[in-house]
Amino acid sequence: MDLRHLRYFICLAEELHFGRAAQRLHMSQPPLSQQIRALEEELGARLFDRTSRRVSLTRAGEMFLVEARKVLAQFEHAGNVARLAEDGRAGRLGVAFTASAPFVPQVANALYAFRESCPGVELDLHELGRDDQIARIDRDDLDVGIIRGIDPPRLPAGMRSRCLLQEEMVLALRKDHPLAQGGIDPSIADLEGVPFLLYATTSSADFNDHFFGMCEQAGFQPTISLEVASFASLLGLVAAGFGVTILAASLSRIQVDDVVLRPLSSQVLSRLWMIHKHRLSPSADRFRRTILLSGGEEP
Repeated sequence: MDLRHLRYFICLAEELHFGRAAQRLHMSQPPLSQQIRALEEELGARLFDRTSRRVSLTRAGEMFLVEARKVLAQFEHAGNVARLAEDGRAGRLGVAFTASAPFVPQVANALYAFRESCPGVELDLHELGRDDQIARIDRDDLDVGIIRGIDPPRLPAGMRSRCLLQEEMVLALRKDHPLAQGGIDPSIADLEGVPFLLYATTSSADFNDHFFGMCEQAGFQPTISLEVASFASLLGLVAAGFGVTILAASLSRIQVDDVVLRPLSSQVLSRLWMIHKHRLSPSADRFRRTILLSGGEEP
């Protein structure tokens, strides 16, 4: 038995006329009769009652029709799933990102557009630090990562990175802090002796090293008041007056009472990188193209 036999049977069951069924199947009547007879012999059941005047389904034929339709529908569904998977619109996609990434419009817009255009893809999202992202992509637990860093990340063989954007960093401080006052933008040198709150995760390690280097160039070592592992704690402690911190400009969308953001007089940049393996699944490649188009780039 093959799917062709099921299609022949269903057509005849719907027409209950060999001539009309054969015409609909674009075949002559004798081969159709032979195929139906062969199907009945293979099943060991009579599916049709035939007389010179009419064709009707037997009780076995009625029950077989229900199951045959299910089989064909499942086969068509399986074929559709395969086509969607080949086109990247079905399957699973694992994406990881640094905590600040969802506040970047390019990332948020890409996630929205991908969900809208590919509802058949199961999105597996994770907030992870840089090193965890790299390790999990390397062992194929995840497909795409989004990390922050000044320079291109060091990646294992078979992985690549692409800079999605660069943006300025801003100083976050309590509204009554001395550096919050006045018309002149504060500089890195103005942070000497000022308690500094550090976002201490592997995802921010590159920027922290860069910031320490800028402080050294300005002739001082930064005074680290506290190290925290979440942006919520970071901004909450700034509001509580425990110190100041530097944030990516995209995080200015977060409104926190008593916290003001000020640009720095000397430009401090942060870059957002997309990382993935050279060879991508269809879904991962579709997401890669989506996030590039969200940023106005050619995929």
